[in-house]
Amino acid sequence: MNATAHALWTPERANKALPLLRRITDDLVLGYRRWQELVERYELASLRSTPTAQDPEAERLQLEVQRAAADVQACLAELEALGVECKSMEQGLIDFPGERDGEPVYWCWMRGEARVAHWHARDAGFAGRQPL
Repeated sequence: MNATAHALWTPERANKALPLLRRITDDLVLGYRRWQELVERYELASLRSTPTAQDPEAERLQLEVQRAAADVQACLAELEALGVECKSMEQGLIDFPGERDGEPVYWCWMRGEARVAHWHARDAGFAGRQPL
């Protein structure tokens, strides 16, 4: 389901959803880091593989990479189901589609922030963040 199928967000509604979103983004950020680390370890281990025999550690790590990727994908699916957009898995940057003065905007929140306190035009991105 995409964000357009959901009601538009307001800063107040977004702030009420933060307890749930904090849990999801914590899981997402930590899961993404774990996935990155596992991919790096897998790539190193796979260098020991040959065309006829995969290194046993590479084989084990490949399965762990797949599980970690599934965990990250599950977090992204939860966010999508809520009607928000993840803009950075590394930072836990979330955009809430909304309107400001009749114009489409994103209410913007990043993991670690106390509340939704910024907005930006839909085409501006993080660099265009402005305080509410």
